[in-house]
Amino acid sequence: MSAFRERERTKELVVSSTRGTNQLSGSRSRSGDNKNSIGDSANTRTTQQQHVAVSGFPAMEVDTESNIQRKQSIYQSMDESFEIQKEMYRGQQYSQIYFARLHLMRTLLYSLVPNWKPHLPVCTVLGLEEGKECIIVGTLYKHMKLKPSILDEYSKEKSAGPLVKPHNFIHPDDHLVLEDESGRVKLRGHVLLPSVYVTGLVVALHGKETGAGDFWVEDILEAGLPNQIVLPLKSGEDKYVVFVSGLSVGNSGSNPLQFQLLVDHVTGHLGDETEQSIAAQIVQVVIAGNSVEIPLGLLNGQVDTATLIAIDCFEDGVNLASKDQSKLSEPIKELDILLTQIAAGVPLDIMPGPNDPANFSLPQQPLHRCLFPGSSAYNTFRSCPNPHSFELDNVRFLGTSGQNVDDLEKYSEAKDKLEFMERTLRWRHISPTAPNTLGCYPFTDRDPFFIESCPHVYFIGNQDKYATRLIKGSEGQVVRLICIPRFGETGIAVVLNMGNLECHALSFGTEFSS
Repeated sequence: MSAFRERERTKELVVSSTRGTNQLSGSRSRSGDNKNSIGDSANTRTTQQQHVAVSGFPAMEVDTESNIQRKQSIYQSMDESFEIQKEMYRGQQYSQIYFARLHLMRTLLYSLVPNWKPHLPVCTVLGLEEGKECIIVGTLYKHMKLKPSILDEYSKEKSAGPLVKPHNFIHPDDHLVLEDESGRVKLRGHVLLPSVYVTGLVVALHGKETGAGDFWVEDILEAGLPNQIVLPLKSGEDKYVVFVSGLSVGNSGSNPLQFQLLVDHVTGHLGDETEQSIAAQIVQVVIAGNSVEIPLGLLNGQVDTATLIAIDCFEDGVNLASKDQSKLSEPIKELDILLTQIAAGVPLDIMPGPNDPANFSLPQQPLHRCLFPGSSAYNTFRSCPNPHSFELDNVRFLGTSGQNVDDLEKYSEAKDKLEFMERTLRWRHISPTAPNTLGCYPFTDRDPFFIESCPHVYFIGNQDKYATRLIKGSEGQVVRLICIPRFGETGIAVVLNMGNLECHALSFGTEFSS
């Protein structure tokens, strides 16, 4: 069955909400409808065909003999804390977000201390006494010998040879310091490993001050997994969420056919009726960052000669002409065409990533809807921030485009990315290295990266390979961890079953015989 008619023949997308006539159809109403994109009951009650005009988007053929209906789910956004609305930058420094984090986490840790070490007093750094066991609560700071600094950049310009840039900045001489409002103290002991912890964490430590003025750590208390809402009972039906990241539309090395195969699979235009029935169980698609690839020089106006030659606009100099500006929009236009096909039938969330045309600092704000004139015509299309949190049928999701874990990998050690993810959950903080080594907005009275409720699914995008693990907490929490690989490099998407939190990789490839 042909998936699409030719563009020249029609400019309308025929949407039939009559039961049994629209193959794998979700709600196709426009964003101005202000109704639930999938759960709109009016769409299932009506028996008339609706015609939604979408400029440049061809019509989807409808198999009038098929009775396949796409399953639906109830969506609730939880992104309010990641949206910068009333905050205004007035030259404030980052100390305020550290104070807000310390106050929030210290209150939490104080509530856990009676069940941890009820016989020990809680002291401040200034109130430490030599040889007296106590508990102190504060923010960790990690002294790192190899940590890059602006002075290193300056000395690099003055030196003859380039500085070595290691992938990981861990060094055996690294050590930790704990500080609160009263002061700071150097930490020693075999319990607190500098290679595991990073700057910005708030912890409670059991130990005593030594004669040298250091604090000898005997035990450590982390915040632990937060409380979790009860996972909904299995309803007997399977509903799937598809995760994909690193599409890198516009990259000369990417394969657009792979993404088109993914689009056709999700929308139910691949395979026989059995495969289409499986595709009909997909209730949500999440794109976790790096959807397009645009040369950074084009975005900031600092275009070098090599870039100009690569994009064939050297004759215009560094002042980009209109034809060169169109080169900036080409990847976004191509992405919009593909997203429109998905949003026409399946709810779609798109998050910004480090390579997308969005703000650099976390939380990254949603990509503007004007970038997607085609897909934003559907209220199934949602442009979301990074980090992103939402609920589907009371299953809670939390995820990022990968910057938080990638930064942890630079300044600490773990056996894999999943271990980094688990640590952030047990620390109750999505991005503890922000704002020290990872850019974030200078909030004054709150820390949006604090994890108040434990998610059922925790995902990160733009990773080297697919990986997953199921972790359990001491109070019955169950969390599915997912590393989403770069689709442009691997051709792999991830599919999650909401009923049992099981997931698997979905690989797309193309071969051409000579």
